[in-house]
Amino acid sequence: MKTCYFCRKNIKDIDYKDTDTLSIFIDDLGKIKPPRKTGACAKHQRKVAKAIKRARAMGLMPFTTR
Repeated sequence: MKTCYFCRKNIKDIDYKDTDTLSIFIDDLGKIKPPRKTGACAKHQRKVAKAIKRARAMGLMPFTTR
């Protein structure tokens, strides 16, 4: 079983401006990866999804790769 990236690194807050970290949780098509692929716990998966959506709305991350 995979362990949560944020629990392992002891990261408390997930910032939407940190696109390098958030890009780990996005696949080639620009979709958010499910927690069974990334190993994120439920609490951090919700925070990651919210941060990715905020970054997309602010124009920091793309919605798609096409």
